[in-house]
Amino acid sequence: MEKFITHIDSAVPLEIENIDTDQIIPARFLKATDKKGFGENVFRDWRFDSNGYPNEDFILNDTAFNGSILVAGNNFGCGSSREHAAWALKAYGFKVVVSSYFADIFKENALNNGLLPVLISPGFLEKIFKAILKDPSEKIKVDLQNQKIEILRSGENEDFEIDSYKKTCLINGYDDIDYLLSKKEAIKQFEEK
Repeated sequence: MEKFITHIDSAVPLEIENIDTDQIIPARFLKATDKKGFGENVFRDWRFDSNGYPNEDFILNDTAFNGSILVAGNNFGCGSSREHAAWALKAYGFKVVVSSYFADIFKENALNNGLLPVLISPGFLEKIFKAILKDPSEKIKVDLQNQKIEILRSGENEDFEIDSYKKTCLINGYDDIDYLLSKKEAIKQFEEK
Protein backbone atom coordinates (compact mmCIF):
# COMPACT_ATOMS: atom_id res chain seq x y z
CA MET A 1 0.00 0.00 0.00
CA GLU A 2 0.94 3.61 -0.45
CA LYS A 3 2.18 5.42 2.67
CA PHE A 4 -0.16 8.02 4.12
CA ILE A 5 1.18 10.70 6.45
CA THR A 6 -0.22 14.11 5.42
CA HIS A 7 -2.49 14.82 2.49
CA ILE A 8 -3.53 18.22 1.13
CA ASP A 9 -6.02 18.54 -1.74
CA SER A 10 -9.32 20.02 -2.83
CA ALA A 11 -12.46 18.07 -2.06
CA VAL A 12 -15.72 16.86 -3.59
CA PRO A 13 -18.78 17.70 -1.45
CA LEU A 14 -21.38 14.93 -1.54
CA GLU A 15 -24.09 16.32 0.77
CA ILE A 16 -26.18 13.16 0.90
CA GLU A 17 -26.83 11.16 4.05
CA ASN A 18 -27.16 7.37 4.40
CA ILE A 19 -25.12 6.50 1.32
CA ASP A 20 -24.99 2.73 1.25
CA THR A 21 -22.48 0.46 -0.40
CA ASP A 22 -24.90 -0.42 -3.23
CA GLN A 23 -25.01 3.26 -4.17
CA ILE A 24 -21.22 3.47 -4.01
CA ILE A 25 -20.81 0.42 -6.27
CA PRO A 26 -24.00 -1.24 -7.56
CA ALA A 27 -24.26 -5.00 -7.06
CA ARG A 28 -24.25 -5.76 -10.80
CA PHE A 29 -20.56 -4.75 -10.93
CA LEU A 30 -19.42 -7.18 -8.24
CA LYS A 31 -18.57 -10.09 -10.49
CA ALA A 32 -14.84 -9.36 -10.52
CA THR A 33 -12.53 -10.72 -7.84
CA ASP A 34 -9.72 -8.22 -8.32
CA LYS A 35 -9.76 -4.44 -7.86
CA LYS A 36 -9.44 -3.47 -11.53
CA GLY A 37 -12.20 -1.43 -13.15
CA PHE A 38 -14.17 -0.57 -10.04
CA GLY A 39 -13.35 3.15 -10.16
CA GLU A 40 -15.19 3.70 -13.42
CA ASN A 41 -18.40 2.40 -11.81
CA VAL A 42 -18.29 4.29 -8.51
CA PHE A 43 -21.71 5.91 -7.91
CA ARG A 44 -22.65 4.55 -11.34
CA ASP A 45 -26.42 4.98 -11.01
CA TRP A 46 -26.01 8.57 -9.80
CA ARG A 47 -23.26 9.58 -12.23
CA PHE A 48 -25.04 8.28 -15.36
CA ASP A 49 -28.61 8.12 -16.59
CA SER A 50 -30.25 4.92 -17.88
CA ASN A 51 -28.79 5.56 -21.35
CA GLY A 52 -25.24 5.86 -20.03
CA TYR A 53 -25.02 9.65 -20.36
CA PRO A 54 -23.48 11.68 -17.53
CA ASN A 55 -25.98 13.13 -15.08
CA GLU A 56 -25.00 16.81 -15.09
CA ASP A 57 -26.66 17.34 -11.69
CA PHE A 58 -24.42 14.86 -9.88
CA ILE A 59 -21.47 16.41 -8.05
CA LEU A 60 -18.83 14.04 -9.46
CA ASN A 61 -19.76 15.28 -12.94
CA ASP A 62 -19.36 18.95 -11.96
CA THR A 63 -15.92 20.02 -13.21
CA ALA A 64 -15.78 22.78 -10.59
CA PHE A 65 -15.25 20.11 -7.93
CA ASN A 66 -12.36 17.70 -8.00
CA GLY A 67 -9.72 16.35 -5.73
CA SER A 68 -8.93 13.19 -3.83
CA ILE A 69 -10.95 13.98 -0.70
CA LEU A 70 -14.63 13.01 -0.63
CA VAL A 71 -16.69 14.90 1.94
CA ALA A 72 -19.93 13.00 2.48
CA GLY A 73 -23.07 13.28 4.57
CA ASN A 74 -23.76 11.38 7.78
CA ASN A 75 -23.87 7.55 7.86
CA PHE A 76 -21.58 6.86 4.92
CA GLY A 77 -21.00 3.26 3.80
CA CYS A 78 -24.04 1.72 5.45
CA GLY A 79 -25.77 -1.34 4.05
CA SER A 80 -23.93 -4.46 2.99
CA SER A 81 -20.40 -5.35 3.97
CA ARG A 82 -18.97 -5.35 0.45
CA GLU A 83 -15.29 -4.47 0.34
CA HIS A 84 -15.80 -3.45 -3.28
CA ALA A 85 -17.12 -0.05 -2.09
CA ALA A 86 -13.69 0.82 -0.69
CA TRP A 87 -12.03 -0.57 -3.84
CA ALA A 88 -14.23 1.60 -6.06
CA LEU A 89 -13.61 4.81 -4.13
CA LYS A 90 -9.87 4.19 -4.03
CA ALA A 91 -9.73 3.26 -7.74
CA TYR A 92 -11.65 6.43 -8.63
CA GLY A 93 -8.85 8.40 -6.99
CA PHE A 94 -10.11 9.20 -3.50
CA LYS A 95 -7.56 8.92 -0.71
CA VAL A 96 -9.75 10.26 2.11
CA VAL A 97 -13.47 10.11 2.92
CA VAL A 98 -14.75 12.58 5.51
CA SER A 99 -18.09 12.13 7.29
CA SER A 100 -19.75 12.56 10.68
CA TYR A 101 -20.49 8.81 10.84
CA PHE A 102 -19.25 5.68 9.04
CA ALA A 103 -20.69 2.20 9.10
CA ASP A 104 -18.20 0.04 11.04
CA ILE A 105 -17.62 -2.54 8.31
CA PHE A 106 -17.10 0.12 5.63
CA LYS A 107 -14.63 1.90 7.91
CA GLU A 108 -12.59 -1.29 8.40
CA ASN A 109 -12.71 -2.14 4.69
CA ALA A 110 -11.52 1.38 3.83
CA LEU A 111 -8.61 1.22 6.28
CA ASN A 112 -7.63 -2.23 5.00
CA ASN A 113 -7.41 -0.81 1.47
CA GLY A 114 -5.47 2.38 2.17
CA LEU A 115 -8.50 4.70 2.09
CA LEU A 116 -8.60 6.91 5.19
CA PRO A 117 -12.06 7.46 6.73
CA VAL A 118 -11.95 10.65 8.81
CA LEU A 119 -14.74 10.86 11.36
CA ILE A 120 -15.55 14.42 12.45
CA SER A 121 -18.31 16.21 14.33
CA PRO A 122 -21.48 17.22 12.45
CA GLY A 123 -20.64 20.88 13.12
CA PHE A 124 -17.19 20.66 11.58
CA LEU A 125 -18.56 18.66 8.65
CA GLU A 126 -20.96 21.53 7.97
CA LYS A 127 -18.06 24.03 8.07
CA ILE A 128 -16.15 21.96 5.49
CA PHE A 129 -19.21 21.74 3.22
CA LYS A 130 -19.70 25.52 3.41
CA ALA A 131 -16.02 26.22 2.68
CA ILE A 132 -15.92 23.90 -0.35
CA LEU A 133 -19.23 25.12 -1.78
CA LYS A 134 -18.13 28.74 -1.37
CA ASP A 135 -14.83 28.05 -3.14
CA PRO A 136 -14.28 24.70 -4.90
CA SER A 137 -10.52 25.35 -4.90
CA GLU A 138 -10.47 25.30 -1.06
CA LYS A 139 -7.82 22.92 0.21
CA ILE A 140 -8.29 20.46 3.04
CA LYS A 141 -5.30 19.16 5.00
CA VAL A 142 -5.47 15.72 6.57
CA ASP A 143 -2.59 15.12 8.96
CA LEU A 144 -2.67 11.46 9.98
CA GLN A 145 0.42 11.68 12.17
CA ASN A 146 -1.21 14.32 14.39
CA GLN A 147 -4.77 13.14 13.72
CA LYS A 148 -5.98 16.55 12.61
CA ILE A 149 -8.10 17.79 9.69
CA GLU A 150 -7.93 21.46 8.67
CA ILE A 151 -9.63 23.86 6.29
CA LEU A 152 -6.45 25.56 5.09
CA ARG A 153 -7.74 29.02 4.20
CA SER A 154 -9.49 29.65 7.54
CA GLY A 155 -7.22 27.48 9.67
CA GLU A 156 -10.25 25.89 11.35
CA ASN A 157 -9.40 22.35 12.38
CA GLU A 158 -10.56 19.38 14.38
CA ASP A 159 -8.89 16.28 15.79
CA PHE A 160 -10.01 12.83 14.70
CA GLU A 161 -9.57 9.38 16.18
CA ILE A 162 -8.07 6.32 14.51
CA ASP A 163 -7.11 2.88 15.76
CA SER A 164 -3.37 2.96 16.59
CA TYR A 165 -2.67 -0.26 14.69
CA LYS A 166 -4.39 1.01 11.53
CA LYS A 167 -2.59 4.34 11.87
CA THR A 168 0.76 2.53 12.02
CA CYS A 169 -0.16 0.49 8.95
CA LEU A 170 -1.22 3.54 6.90
CA ILE A 171 1.81 5.63 7.84
CA ASN A 172 4.15 2.78 6.85
CA GLY A 173 2.17 1.61 3.83
CA TYR A 174 1.55 -1.80 5.41
CA ASP A 175 -1.25 -4.25 4.93
CA ASP A 176 -1.70 -6.85 7.68
CA ILE A 177 0.91 -9.20 6.19
CA ASP A 178 3.45 -6.38 5.77
CA TYR A 179 2.94 -5.45 9.41
CA LEU A 180 3.64 -9.01 10.55
CA LEU A 181 6.73 -9.16 8.36
CA SER A 182 7.96 -5.90 9.90
CA LYS A 183 7.91 -7.72 13.27
CA LYS A 184 9.80 -10.76 11.98
CA GLU A 185 12.90 -10.20 14.14
CA ALA A 186 10.89 -9.57 17.28
CA ILE A 187 8.85 -12.73 16.63
CA LYS A 188 12.03 -14.72 16.04
CA GLN A 189 13.57 -13.46 19.29
CA PHE A 190 10.39 -14.28 21.21
CA GLU A 191 10.35 -17.82 19.80
CA GLU A 192 14.00 -18.31 20.79
CA LYS A 193 13.19 -17.47 24.42
